[in-house]
Amino acid sequence: MLKVRNIVVILFLTTIQISAGIFGMGNNDIYHNNWIDFNKNGTMDPYENQQLDTKKRVADLLHRMNLKEKTCQMATLYGYGAVLQDSLPTEEWKDTTWQYGIGNIDEHLNGRKETELNYPHSKLPKSLNQVQKFFVEETRLGIPVDFTNEGIRGLKSEKTTSFPAQIGVASTWNKDLVEKIGHITGKEAKVLGYTNVYSPILDLARDPRWGRTPETYGESPFLVSELGKIMGKSLQEEGIVSTAKHYCIYSRPKGGRDGNVRTAPHLTEREVKNLYLEPFREVIKESDIMGVMSSYNEYNGIPISGSKHYLQDQLDLWDFDGYIVSDSRAVGQIHEKHEVATNFKDAVRHTVKGGLNIRTDFTPPSDYIDPLRELVKEGKISHKTINERVKDILKVKFELGLFDQPYVPNPGKADKIVNNKNFQETAKNTARESIVLLKNEKQTLPLQEKNIQSILVTGPNSKTEDHSRGGYGPNRIDVVSVLEGISENAPENMKVNFTKGCPVKSEVWPQNEVIYHDEYSDNINEMMKRGIRQAKNNDVIVAVMGENEEIVGEARSRTSLNLPPVQRKYLRKLKKTGKPIILVLINGRPLSINWADKNIPSILEGWFPGKHCGTAIADVIFGNENPSGKLPITFPKTVGQLPYNFPYKKGSQRNQLDDWAPGGRTRVDGALYPFGHGLSYTSFKYSRLQVKPRKQGPRGDITVKCTLKNTGDREGAEIVQLYVKDLFSSVVTYEKELKGFKKVDLKPGESQTVTFKLQPNELELLDRNMNWTVEPGKFNVQIGSSSRDIRLKDSFHIVK
Repeated sequence: MLKVRNIVVILFLTTIQISAGIFGMGNNDIYHNNWIDFNKNGTMDPYENQQLDTKKRVADLLHRMNLKEKTCQMATLYGYGAVLQDSLPTEEWKDTTWQYGIGNIDEHLNGRKETELNYPHSKLPKSLNQVQKFFVEETRLGIPVDFTNEGIRGLKSEKTTSFPAQIGVASTWNKDLVEKIGHITGKEAKVLGYTNVYSPILDLARDPRWGRTPETYGESPFLVSELGKIMGKSLQEEGIVSTAKHYCIYSRPKGGRDGNVRTAPHLTEREVKNLYLEPFREVIKESDIMGVMSSYNEYNGIPISGSKHYLQDQLDLWDFDGYIVSDSRAVGQIHEKHEVATNFKDAVRHTVKGGLNIRTDFTPPSDYIDPLRELVKEGKISHKTINERVKDILKVKFELGLFDQPYVPNPGKADKIVNNKNFQETAKNTARESIVLLKNEKQTLPLQEKNIQSILVTGPNSKTEDHSRGGYGPNRIDVVSVLEGISENAPENMKVNFTKGCPVKSEVWPQNEVIYHDEYSDNINEMMKRGIRQAKNNDVIVAVMGENEEIVGEARSRTSLNLPPVQRKYLRKLKKTGKPIILVLINGRPLSINWADKNIPSILEGWFPGKHCGTAIADVIFGNENPSGKLPITFPKTVGQLPYNFPYKKGSQRNQLDDWAPGGRTRVDGALYPFGHGLSYTSFKYSRLQVKPRKQGPRGDITVKCTLKNTGDREGAEIVQLYVKDLFSSVVTYEKELKGFKKVDLKPGESQTVTFKLQPNELELLDRNMNWTVEPGKFNVQIGSSSRDIRLKDSFHIVK
């Protein structure tokens, strides 16, 4: 749980005076040395008393609230540019629905609509303080508002610190970096006035056609859980709420579809619990996050945002102690899409009885609050249920300290804290470590200064920057393009040239993903011709290809995992020049680049690296950075293999060519690049595997050690991966599961002992009665550089 520190409330008169005059002289006399008279009655009531525990303060406030005030706490007011048309409070606010308060205000002044109130950074907390002042001073009970915002790749606001997309962060496999990202995002949110950040995303990306793949930590529930726990905990240590999303089973829609689909996950209950619920279970239990966002989809015929099983029973099992906010439109879709509610009002009934605390949508909060009040008056929702939902919301607000200090005390600090040099360095390091070297034939990389006088940077993503903006992250950031990064970091005697060569997609896309179309407009053909002419006159080609936010992201699913046809054609033409080619992928999902893997000597996976995109990629190309990223997701060879991911059930992804030959030779098998894959400019030797004890009881730990040595000629980092296989069990389990990983930096010739501790919960399975248990039996231990590149093996036994 987010613990509020012992706060000595100091009155910052400048904060109060900022908004003086908006509502006459204001109510500055409600502020006292160690309490705030929220209900303006001149008495320190229990909910205003900082010395009392949260439970007593919540009970007292709830007792004082009327139905209008309670129901207003159960809705979100979308901020300026979405629903709210005022950037700051006006007199008219006294006649609005939120004259009785509001649960939270989402994305207010975060750049959704252009405004001068959020930059320089110190302007934003001053502005949010004015909004907060309305709720404290101008509502009957003075209940402060919870300011929510997005933050999966840095806080969504003007010129905040920009990190890679979450899939890129996962490629670092670096827990220390994730911890820093959490603290930086939390610090920036806190100093700017946001009290609740919608992060981390705990969805599993197990169908890469799905558009939101770049927003995830990948496909492994263990990797997602480990990084999610750190992110959630780090955010909350900065005094804000971490709200995890999208709960639950959201990321496996039929056929990887997105947009208006977001439904129909075809999964067994065992898969749901083993895979899709596991990150939420771990993060809620281990990090005590106080926010969960309920998702749009249904499971087994029941919409999640109206499911008592998932919103109450399941969360109670994990001791969740916060409030649940709906994803936007999730409530309305219970009627409009799922059609299990007769009308919107009936959908409201479903969600509140199911366990939802706060509804979010891009419509006025009254659209939800008015039918909610009618349902209570009609006896279709009890006062007891309303009290239970509101109690959760108030508890979080008390834990946040909003009833002790509702304002940002020193707005001027924001200019010094947000996006400072140390934060930028962390973002730059994350971008560097997120890059994965997929292939490096004949040591093409790093580029050596000798024999290279000129480089052609070409391809549709060479100069673009939009791929590293947005995505629920910072606004208006100055992104370093790949072209800029290479130009700024190339040796002085190396000339850098540029031509675009082709667009990301042609005019007939996406139809030409299913009907091959190799004819393009005169404009595209001329672009390609210019590119080929220039390529012939350069020593090396850096082809920067992949995706942009038009073809990957929310509501952007695909039917193919190939590079768009126009890019494939241009890459083939570049190959015919005979020049060495480095393919740099800027994309959000795994791509089936089979031709490139066979024909291009060096391939870098860059993902969406954020502000420092070009600098990070240039550092890897020129050898200033030894790549250390590993794939958090499998690269299949074709969509025909899907679902094809890690972990997988025993035998489910077996190579068909080995079975029933010759009749079984009917399909392509195997991954293009497996989970955990990533190369380095140096080499590593694994040795001396130790497993102790060889026999252990079901509640004991197993210690696994190995020695890692850098056997190359340059410093580098290796991600040592620990996999465990349950040989025989009462139910079918996975071929092997990731159960540990450590990133180890070593100088040439240096060795280090790497130690893992397998705890009982990491050996659990769901037995035939769907209970978590550690079964006796033999377990194989595998340690390697990827899920396919296993270097060491041993075993141990769990005994009764």
